[in-house]
Amino acid sequence: MALTEARKKANEKYNAKAYDQVKLLVKKGERERLKAHASKQGESLNGFINRAIKETIDRDNEKDGENQ
Repeated sequence: MALTEARKKANEKYNAKAYDQVKLLVKKGERERLKAHASKQGESLNGFINRAIKETIDRDNEKDGENQ
């Protein structure tokens, strides 16, 4: 089912209030590889990228002996 214009506008308003955006540049073709991997894990591309960032920060903090 397609989103109505009102729903799209409401989503955009909520997202602007609740989230920061980060632009990510990858080499041509890499996006599809990342999407395929995320899909195999049952995740969206965004979810996969967020998980990868969180896990890397957690691992780095453990290595450095830091608590979050």
